[in-house]
Amino acid sequence: MEKNLLSPTAPRLGFGLMRLPKVNGIIDIEETSAMVDAFLQAGFDYFDTAYVYDGSEEATRKALTARYPRSAYHIASKLPGTREGILLKEEDNERTFNESLERLGIDYFDCYLVHNASKERIALYERLHSWEFCERMKQQGRIRQLGFSFHDTPEKLRELLQAHPDMDFVQLQINFIDWNDPFLQARELYETARAFGKKVIVMEPIKGGMLASLRGEHAEALSRLNAGGTLASLALRFCASLAGVPIILSGMSTLEQMQENIETMRHVQPLSEQEREALLACTSELRKQTGIGCTACHYCVQGCPEQIPIPEYINTLNNLNAFGKTPGVVSHYDFVTTTASPAGACIACGQCESVCPQRLPIIQAMKDLAQALGK
Repeated sequence: MEKNLLSPTAPRLGFGLMRLPKVNGIIDIEETSAMVDAFLQAGFDYFDTAYVYDGSEEATRKALTARYPRSAYHIASKLPGTREGILLKEEDNERTFNESLERLGIDYFDCYLVHNASKERIALYERLHSWEFCERMKQQGRIRQLGFSFHDTPEKLRELLQAHPDMDFVQLQINFIDWNDPFLQARELYETARAFGKKVIVMEPIKGGMLASLRGEHAEALSRLNAGGTLASLALRFCASLAGVPIILSGMSTLEQMQENIETMRHVQPLSEQEREALLACTSELRKQTGIGCTACHYCVQGCPEQIPIPEYINTLNNLNAFGKTPGVVSHYDFVTTTASPAGACIACGQCESVCPQRLPIIQAMKDLAQALGK
């Protein structure tokens, strides 16, 4: 692997392999191969998959690694920890690591990540010595660059970086709608990683397609900031404006999306400071008009008898109001409810509303979200 994989002269587009095209629920290898070809021909070469992306590693072998020499691409995958039962014993670290290599048809990873090192999974990784295992694999040359993906608070990120200072990079969800969001805290997460001198690989720059799905006056206002360009290109340019970002991942599902993102990132023009300030101001107005003003203080969660992650679900409802029922909104909610009570579990006891400093209509919000997403 060349030394400058994480130190390019400009941010590069990465192909996120989580939302590959499907036909009747099965990954379309022919379409995926066409996307891989277009991506490589445009001069890009970074592919990001994971053990728990259903069928993705096998599809990547068929569409990429079996068709191109190892020198033509860089590939990242992740140690699983996002589904119950995959990592149960310490030896499962090596089992799943080797299984990923076999699925992909390669003998080393350019980048390898501890997957979603946050919340209850941190304790799991510590208990199973997953960090130490990954460090050994790096020492053996089976991992060239080691990092972790993260979905939690800046405080928890700081703790992790203090505990594991040898990480080469952090992978964070960053986009312009989440930048100043009080729940997701994208700006604070980015600044924390950079304060530790870490490179930041960006994921979800278009928020699972949500930012490309805006309609009406909000879309028109944002498009004017981008000289009539697409909302997806505006989102990519925002991330390309950040220092210390070598790779911007996009989970592309069609050749059309691939070609649009290639066009933006081939000679990417970062936002000027003036454009950036105007974008964030417009985003703030969008949040005010479509959102419930939750500050994510979590007072409501502390006494909830059903332990519903209320701030997270209010954020989901805000996304529904802003972007509609997009695949990104639905898949995120489905992901959260695998380990937490759904919005429909609310018993309308009123405890949350009695302690909410903002006096928000939480009970109605949970009811609205449950009706909209079916649970």
